[in-house]
Amino acid sequence: MMRRTLAAATAIGLALASNAALADMEAAQRWVDNEFQPSTLSKEEQMKEMEWFIKAAEPFKGMDINVVSETITTHEYEANTLAKAFSEITGINLTHDLIGEGDVIEKLQTQMQSGQNIYDAYVNDSDLIGTHFRYDAVVPLSDWMEGAGKDVTNPMLDLDDFMGISFTTGPDGKLYQLPDQQFANLYWFRYDLFNDPELQAQFKEKYGYDLGVPVNWSAYEDIANFFTNDVKEIDGERIYGHMDYGKKDPSLGWRFTDAWLSMAGTGDKGLPNGKPVDEWGIRVDGCKPVGSTMSRGGATNAPASVFALTKYIDWLKQYAPPEAAGMTFSEAGPVPAQGNIAQQIFWYTAFTADMAKEGLPVVDEEGNPKWRMAPSPRGPYWEEGMKLGYQDAGSWTLLNSTPEERRKAAWLYAQFVTSKSVSLKKTHVGLTPIRDSDIRHESFTERAPQLGGLVEFYRSPARVQWTPTGTNVPDYPKLAQLWWQNVAQAVTGEVTPQTAMDNLAQQQDDVMARLERAGIQGECGPQLNEPREAEYWLQQEGAPKPKLANEKPQGKTVSYDELVKSWQDANAEGTTN
Repeated sequence: MMRRTLAAATAIGLALASNAALADMEAAQRWVDNEFQPSTLSKEEQMKEMEWFIKAAEPFKGMDINVVSETITTHEYEANTLAKAFSEITGINLTHDLIGEGDVIEKLQTQMQSGQNIYDAYVNDSDLIGTHFRYDAVVPLSDWMEGAGKDVTNPMLDLDDFMGISFTTGPDGKLYQLPDQQFANLYWFRYDLFNDPELQAQFKEKYGYDLGVPVNWSAYEDIANFFTNDVKEIDGERIYGHMDYGKKDPSLGWRFTDAWLSMAGTGDKGLPNGKPVDEWGIRVDGCKPVGSTMSRGGATNAPASVFALTKYIDWLKQYAPPEAAGMTFSEAGPVPAQGNIAQQIFWYTAFTADMAKEGLPVVDEEGNPKWRMAPSPRGPYWEEGMKLGYQDAGSWTLLNSTPEERRKAAWLYAQFVTSKSVSLKKTHVGLTPIRDSDIRHESFTERAPQLGGLVEFYRSPARVQWTPTGTNVPDYPKLAQLWWQNVAQAVTGEVTPQTAMDNLAQQQDDVMARLERAGIQGECGPQLNEPREAEYWLQQEGAPKPKLANEKPQGKTVSYDELVKSWQDANAEGTTN
């Protein structure tokens, strides 16, 4: 009797489990048929991937898991749509919180320092890669996927398809974060104005070369002056040849830590970041940071860096709308869409969707943008082989302080929202591509004319020159906050650009000296060089580089259409990485 009872109970249990699995598959089918289209996978392949998620999630059914990211369109889609899909398909109750970028860093730091589990996973910028691989707080994903997390690692993940894997890999060759969204800072310009025959003739007569996409900062400055002081008005409306922001605010630091100095040519050659000196001006010896100041071999206060800050201030005051100097990042972002900006040297592609809405002054009657995006112009210190700009790569980060079962369930969600089953649709929503296969899909070929060059850029061989902050920076939160305070003093005229960069470089060295004394970053922690005359380092090859006799060479431009054709030709030859 007892055996029959047990057998019956087992049969009922198996039936219930079978029914639950069937319900999960039915839920997956509904999402695949509707929300998860288009995809680079067939529906059959999508269902195969969903079946894997369902089986892998069985031990975690009913768990309440909490993850967090900053608030951008891509993450809103994840929080409002994909989290719901994940919960319905897997039975894991997933809450995806959206907070400010600074708050994400604060929560992350608190958990790293206290060991108390606040969130089960974070979408955290890969700018912290230098922090993550030095502190023993983040789970190295390479080890996790082969070890404790092997049973919850998607066999269809296809890491090689992610465009930003090099950004999230430490000097030890280990992967520390999984890219979830990416956007670059590029040059933005009014394609319609640049193709106006009358304006082209006026520019050619004054400057002796064609109005086009500026290749160097000299041309950018000439074009800024031309629109601000020569053209002045378009259809009765004031026009400016430059846009930026300058308010004393943490976002002012992003203008510079987000590779402003790399465009000028501060660092050394090497991708994803210059070695041994990166775009922050920090020199490393192997994996050890050894200094920011020129006296220690760094370049934060080198001539190229001072030139970059000087040009930033000059252009802001001479060529941008008067109110720009009092704006923050978020206030300045929408201004080009209002129609009175001719070009912007440093524009985030995350704004693409907002700049392509029908009815805007920068969108034509057919709904196509009057603007385009292109590679950033480079400063006089820049050399071939250097990075040319910044790319944000918000990436999934797991902490050692998260209990393993919770970490496994959160890792399933991280893989779900980056999986090929959902990533193409997510890319169409947020326009922050992470997979090469997505950006090359025919649906983006069809949509490309409405996106102002986004698709062409991400398909181009040029994209590798746009990279996030790299591994030379040993503690991003501690060092990043120094930038906006020093830059602001130069903007207001309290100090000269040289003094501002001298102070910044010294403060960075002071922070790194404290890290060195604390000895908490292991063998790759800072070990500062002894100070010596800056002239010694200026005579060495590479950064820091001595001051150029002529910091404004002849302006040079290129036709946008010819530029795009060269990308297409390169892709046809197979040069896509």
